[in-house]
Amino acid sequence: MKNILLIRHGQSEWNKLNLFTGFKNVELSEEGILEAKKAADLFIQLNLSFDIVFTSVLNRAQKTANIILDKIGQLDDLNSSHKIISDSALNERDYGELTGLNKKETANKYGDEQVHKWRRGYSDRPPGGESLEDVVSRVSKYFHDKIKVQIEDKSVNNILIAAHGNSLRALLIIMEIYKVNEINKVELSTGIPLHIIFENSIFKIKD
Repeated sequence: MKNILLIRHGQSEWNKLNLFTGFKNVELSEEGILEAKKAADLFIQLNLSFDIVFTSVLNRAQKTANIILDKIGQLDDLNSSHKIISDSALNERDYGELTGLNKKETANKYGDEQVHKWRRGYSDRPPGGESLEDVVSRVSKYFHDKIKVQIEDKSVNNILIAAHGNSLRALLIIMEIYKVNEINKVELSTGIPLHIIFENSIFKIKD
């Protein structure tokens, strides 16, 4: 059995302001730093350490992973062994022209239904941005080329993936934990780990 811990980055400064963030490189808020530390405390309680870590290239995901690894005493070792791997394939969904806009104000302007489609529709693209389907496509290739190889490596038992709401939703579809028509109801809170196990070639959420 393999353990894959998915974690959405801690609250960012733009999460706090209710802004569409997407590819914008923003920092964690003070609350986001605390959330990452609490996640580390949980891993300590579970006696979980990690063989390899994947993050996006965006600061908020990398900082979340680094805070966790530092608190559980693995940051230096995993850095020196090049086991912290960052790739833009795990970046948040590109919100295009919505980036930097307030979500509530955008809903007032375009209507709740339209903004809900942009945020949660599978194939709906915000102007100049990506749909979740687009995110699934880029994450899928990276997952099968890089992450799945590590999951199937007998020397690897525990994997941490620190990324973003939509790139993690994409992973949950790729792992066949959720279907496309179910994923719009899945909410991933900042800084709260989701424990996935891989056993008998099947991914599932740990009970």
